[in-house]
Parts: sequence; structure tokens; C-alpha cells
Amino acid sequence: MIRWEPGSNTLTLLEAAREMTSAAMAEHDAEVLLASAIQRGELHANIKRWATEQWEGRQLPGNINRLETRIGRDDFDAWLKSTSASV
Repeated sequence: MIRWEPGSNTLTLLEAAREMTSAAMAEHDAEVLLASAIQRGELHANIKRWATEQWEGRQLPGNINRLETRIGRDDFDAWLKSTSASV
């Protein structure tokens, strides 16, 4: 698992999803798309998972915690460019 230092150039999964949100894509849909890409190994991330009893909000694939999972900015930008999910 990749570890990033605090203050580095990273986004939470929620922040990345908000960058993808548009009239055509809701925030939760973007979160699911990102979580699925992480689960398939298409997008590198420092993953934090929820225990079932800790769940907050709507569930994502793999119980990925949208608030604490970190994605490198460069990884996010490259993945976004390679997919048709761009805003």
C-alpha cells in the first residue's frame, strides 16, 4: 500500500468525486466510479475501509471510506484522462 505524508499532493476520495461532479454525474455516482476503479487496481490509492458498524452515508464498493481514502493528484489526473468519466 502506498503511504502519503500529510500535506502532500493528495485528494480524499470525496474531494476527487466532487471534482468529477457535473449535471450529468452526481457526487455519489462519482464516488462509486472511483471506488470501483480502486478495487480493480486501475487507480492507486491509500485505502481506508469502514467496518460495517462504523458506516457513514451511502456504501461504496469494498466498504471504502470516502473521507480517509487518499488518492495522489497525479494518479487521479492520469486516471481521469484515461477514462471517459471526465467532467
